[in-house]
Amino acid sequence: MEDENSMFLMEEALEMILVFNEEGVVSYANAAARKKLGYEEEPGSGSGLAGRDVGEVFPNAFPWGGVPGDYTLGGAQRNLVAYRRNRTCFPVEAKVVESLRRPGTYVCMANDILEKEHLGREIGQVREEAQQAAKVKAEFVANVTHELRTPVNGVLGHVRELIGEEKDEPKLRTLRVIERCCDDMNKLINNILDFSKLEAGKFVLEERKFHVRDMLDYVKANHISKITEKGLEFFMTVSPKVPEYVIGDELRIAQVLNNLLSNALKFTTVGKITVQVLKTAQVNDRVELFFLVIDSGIGIDAQDQDKLFQSFSQVDASISRKYGGTGLGLNICKQLVELMGGSIGVESEKDRGSAFSFSIWAGLCEEAGEIPDRIDETAAFSVWEEEESQEAVKIYGTPENKEALSKNLSKLVLCVEMSNWEKAEMFMETIRQLSEGAPREVARVVLRLKMAVQKENYDKAAAGFEELQSFLSV
Repeated sequence: MEDENSMFLMEEALEMILVFNEEGVVSYANAAARKKLGYEEEPGSGSGLAGRDVGEVFPNAFPWGGVPGDYTLGGAQRNLVAYRRNRTCFPVEAKVVESLRRPGTYVCMANDILEKEHLGREIGQVREEAQQAAKVKAEFVANVTHELRTPVNGVLGHVRELIGEEKDEPKLRTLRVIERCCDDMNKLINNILDFSKLEAGKFVLEERKFHVRDMLDYVKANHISKITEKGLEFFMTVSPKVPEYVIGDELRIAQVLNNLLSNALKFTTVGKITVQVLKTAQVNDRVELFFLVIDSGIGIDAQDQDKLFQSFSQVDASISRKYGGTGLGLNICKQLVELMGGSIGVESEKDRGSAFSFSIWAGLCEEAGEIPDRIDETAAFSVWEEEESQEAVKIYGTPENKEALSKNLSKLVLCVEMSNWEKAEMFMETIRQLSEGAPREVARVVLRLKMAVQKENYDKAAAGFEELQSFLSV
C-alpha cells in the first residue's frame, strides 16, 4: 500500500522523476518526465524510458555505463542538460539521491530551468505592471484631489465673506449649510490623500518636539462647542505621569484623536464623551502613550467590530445613510497608529456605548518632565460617573431622564426663539430618543413638536414645547 502511494505521488509530481539502478538502467519515469523528454506517446507506465540508460537523458553527467558512485553527484543540486528523445536539449536543475530502503536504486529529480525562468519573467512583469498601475492610481488620486481642493476652498472663502455681510436669517442658514458642506468636502479630500499616500507607502511622519497638553487643548477646543451644543458632557483627563514634552508627529496624533472624537459625537445623543491619556511604558528614551475615547452612544455589535478598521467599510449601510461617512477614517487611523509603533482597538456593546483606544510610541526630550506630584492622580480621574445613572437617563420617566429632557427642551426653545432651526433639529433628535418608551400621548406630542421644528413653524413649536413641558412637570 505504501509503495502504491509513493508511485502515485511520483506519477503526479510536476518535476521530472527518473528511477534507475547501479548500471544506470531506468526502471521508471513519471508522467512529467515522459512528456518533457518526448516518450509519452508510448503506452505503459514509463515504458518509453524503461530499460534505457540514464546517460541517454543526461549524457554529460552520467556516461553510459558510468561508475555507480558518480550517480549521486555528491548529493547536491546541479545544473545539467537534459536530452529529449529527438536529441534536442534543455537546461534543468537536478538532484540524485540513493534510496535508503533499496540500496543501489537511484532517484533523479529534475526541474526545467527554462520554464522556471519564463515563469519568473512573467511574475516580474506582472509585479512591474501592478506597481506601475498603483503609481498611476496614486498620481491620479493626488491630482484629482488637489484639483478638487481649489474650487472647494474658493466656494468656502466666498461663503464666509457673505456670512459676515448677510443679515437675513434664512439666507444665513443656507450659507452656513454650504460652509459646513465645504468643510466636510475638505475633510473627505484630506482623507483620500492620506489613504492614497499610506497605500502607496509614501507617507512620512514629521516628528518634532511638542507640548502634549497644548496639543490636547487644541483637540478639545475643536470639539467642545459642538459637544456641549448637543447637550452632552465632555471630560478630558491626563495622567500626571504623561511627560510635558515628547518628540513625535503632533499633527497625526491630533488627527487620530479628532477622528475618534468626531465619531463619538456623531453616534452619541445622550450622555457623555470622555478622553483619557496615560503613560503606560518607557524604554530608555522612548515612552508609550495610551489614549482612550469613551462615549455612551449607539455602540457596535461584537460581530461587526472587525469591519471598523477596513477600508471603505461601515458596520451596515444604514450607518452611512443616517450619519454619513466613507468608512475611510478609522482605516487611516489604524495605519497612522501603526506607523507610530502602536495599535488601535475598540470595546463596545450595542446601545451601551463604545471605548476606542490607541497607543503610540514617542521620544523623550530634556523638557519631558512630568506634572509635579502635588496633583492628585486619583482626583484627575474623578470625572467618571456611575454607569447606572447613564442607563437611567435613557429610561423615560426616571428623574435622570426628566432632567435631561428639561435641559434639552430649554436649549431647543432657545434655538427656536433665535430661529436657529438647524441646531433646533439636533436637540429635537435628542429629545425624541429620550422619549422612547413614553406613553402614547407623550409620543404624539414629541412627534408634533418634531414636525413643527422640521417645518420651521414657530407657533406650533412653541405650543408643542408647552405641552411637553406640562408632562414633565407632573
